[in-house]
Amino acid sequence: MSRSWISVAVGKIGCDVTDVTHLVHIVDDDASFRKAIGRLLQTHGYSVEEYEIADQFLERVRAGAEVGCILLDVSLPGLSGPELQSRLFEVGSPFPIVFLTGHGDIPTTVRAIKSGAEDFLTKPVQGQALLNSIGRAIARHELERRHQQWLRNARALLDSLTPREREVFDFIVRGKLNKQAAHALGITERTIKAHRQRVIDKLGAKSVADLVSMAERLGVLTLDY
Repeated sequence: MSRSWISVAVGKIGCDVTDVTHLVHIVDDDASFRKAIGRLLQTHGYSVEEYEIADQFLERVRAGAEVGCILLDVSLPGLSGPELQSRLFEVGSPFPIVFLTGHGDIPTTVRAIKSGAEDFLTKPVQGQALLNSIGRAIARHELERRHQQWLRNARALLDSLTPREREVFDFIVRGKLNKQAAHALGITERTIKAHRQRVIDKLGAKSVADLVSMAERLGVLTLDY
């Protein structure tokens, strides 16, 4: 198990998106719009896939579409943009979404943003504004992806502790002294120190602060004793 999580645990997760595929799925029934936006995005280094209706995109998702930002029109024949967003949410799709609409609709905008959309732009949209929104959507997606990966790695590391090591871990992150832990567990301070070192080694920690940060972020730090 990689211990690289510890370099993230005490700092901020970066927003570098160099590892993210710069793919944009354009879902819009206006062919001329898709072509124009596709050219703009390709000029700025993005790969583009186009869909006339939402159902076409859903088929690609079921077939294993590559993750990328969705540029999604609100009003589409058949399944609407917000309805597609709901379908994707139901299946746990990781696609970040930037909505486009031909007219302002505040209630729809609010619902879309609350449901996780990155932005809601009104046509005609300025090229730079669109590029900025897509960039933010990709960055936020990568931030969340890295956070979820960190959580999986950290939980696996914590699960690698023996029951006794986990008890010692709990005492460490609550700021208990070795003698307090030894008294509570009915073992010697020397044994506590040995367990403490194994906990630090297994979790790849450099300090107690690392362990406390891990416990807090995993939600396992409680002051129950």
